[in-house]
Formats: sequence, structure tokens, C-alpha cells
Amino acid sequence: MSEVSDSGVDWTIVGQGLAGTCLAWQLWERGVDFQIIDRECGIAASRVAAGLVNPVTGKNFEPSPMIGEFLPEALDLYRRVEERLEVVLWHPMPIMRLAGNDDEWAKMQVKAARADVEVWVGRELAKQDGWAGGFEIRGGGRFDVKMFVDLSREFFQAEGIYRKSEAAFDRDVKARVWCDGAAGLVSGMHGEARCAKGEILTVRAADWDESFIRVGAGGWLVPVGAGCFKLGSTYEWERLDMEPSEAGMERLRRIAMKLGGADFEIVAHEAGVRPILRRSEPLIGPMEAGGWMFNGLGSKGSLYAPGMARRLALWMLDGVEPEGHFDIRVFRKQL
Repeated sequence: MSEVSDSGVDWTIVGQGLAGTCLAWQLWERGVDFQIIDRECGIAASRVAAGLVNPVTGKNFEPSPMIGEFLPEALDLYRRVEERLEVVLWHPMPIMRLAGNDDEWAKMQVKAARADVEVWVGRELAKQDGWAGGFEIRGGGRFDVKMFVDLSREFFQAEGIYRKSEAAFDRDVKARVWCDGAAGLVSGMHGEARCAKGEILTVRAADWDESFIRVGAGGWLVPVGAGCFKLGSTYEWERLDMEPSEAGMERLRRIAMKLGGADFEIVAHEAGVRPILRRSEPLIGPMEAGGWMFNGLGSKGSLYAPGMARRLALWMLDGVEPEGHFDIRVFRKQL
């Protein structure tokens, strides 16, 4: 279908990645008349994301902002969708957070005693070869982003709500909700952005432990079942395409060796572009040219997308504005 019309519906969601899919479910559950339009191509991170949810992240061993609110919201939406689609999407799993050197381990030990970190920290791990120390992190797991997006597309398509079209991305059309991820940011439609290409390996290793997620050495290793693991990730700020690179492969091989071991088979090498406006914290709100936007999920989309979709739906439908630091208008004024 080459021509696309917004007539006859209250809202049109442009882009059906993680953001657009979560917003679609929020509107569906409220009985709102809407449609979804997507071009099913491009540089979407949702197509390759591991779906890792890690409550305490980064070199500084800090909780993700407002995780106490966003994690319950995410799990609540995911469970409702699981029931409707009769699938399992959320796989809770402990995280083994490992320190590569004594300085990192000392920092983690200090942070682990802080009240907002302590709630997520479990037992101290026994020292392992090549690691200075580690903690078990509670509350984390893997969300199957690809299955969520694909099965949701099938559901909404069967309901007559979803359609594929290049014309959906005509920038002259107003009164739409732009959930167009990295493609929208790279185009400059939402102002300045700093997207990052990430490369991920899927590997098969029959002897690796599948009962927990490993995080350390600047990477992560996530069990996905049947002896397979996703591992990543790299950051490339200049070349924003979907093409895996030799440099990325070499970096990922080193992560695999460190977190898993030498005995593994590479099943797939993929790349996607993370939509980043402000670190890995999303932004929503009305656009100057008309319509609304929901973007900037970065590397933490599985955690933030459901809660941000709920906030955007409340704003669009009820006029209830979210916390100011999620408002794209406030963010632009600060630039």
C-alpha cells in the first residue's frame, strides 16, 4: 500500500519497534482507535537487542534512574501481553556482576553498601580466575524483544490496525506519534542526537552455565536457551549502519573469551543502532511541527519502554504531563 491516510483513527503510531509496540498496547488496553504504520526495515536496535534488564549498571555500579518505578511497570505490561499472546517473553535471571581489577572491586564494595544499591545486591561471589570479585544482582533478566515486536505485529495486523508502508515516513504528515527510533534521530527530525551502533554475537556453547547472566569486562553474556547465548556489545559513534564489522567481531570475541571461555561456536553476528538523545533515558512530548514523539530508549529500552509508553498515553489522552526531565521540550531548552 503506497498511500497512507490518518483519517478515521484517533492516533497513528509511526514505527513499530519497542517504543511503538509498547505504546500500541497502552492504547489498545484503553480502547483507543489507532493504527500502526511501519516500513519493516532500517537500523532498528529492536531487531537484534538482547533485552537485558540489569538493575545496577555501568562502570560506576549505579542503579538505573527510577528503576524502582519503571521495573514493576515493565513487568506488569509484559505479563499482560504474555497472557494475551500465550507466550513467555520475560525470563527472570540472576546477574553475576564481575570486577576486572582491584580498583573496580573496591568501588563496587563501597557502592553495594549504599541503600539504593543494596536492595538489588545479593550474595558476594567467590573469587574466580581473572576476576577481582563480584556480586549477584537481583531483579534482572532477559526480555525477548524480537518475539515481543514480531508477535505484537501479527496480533495488530490480524486486528486490522497494522500496515506496512514507506509513505508512513512522509515528514509533512502531522498528527502522528513518531516512534521511529534511530532512523528518526539519524534523519535529524528530533534535533541533535548521538546514536551508537552496537554489534552482538549469538554463540552456541554447550558447556557454559545457562542459569545466570554474566556482566563484566565491558560486556555481557545472556543465555537465550538451547545452549545459545547473546553477547555484546560494542559502541560505534560514526558509522551508523546495520553492517557487522571485523573490528566489532574481534571485540566481541574477546568478551566471549573473558565471560564464557574459549570453546564456542558463532551462530550469528548482527548490528543495530541504539536511539540515543540523552544517555539511555528516553524523551517524549509534542513536536514543534505537530504530532508527538517517543524516542531515545538507548540501551535500556526493555526497562523503560513500558513506563514511558504509559506516561505518553496519559499525556496524549488525559493531558497528564510526565516528570519534567522526560519532556522533550524541557530537554531542548537545556541544549
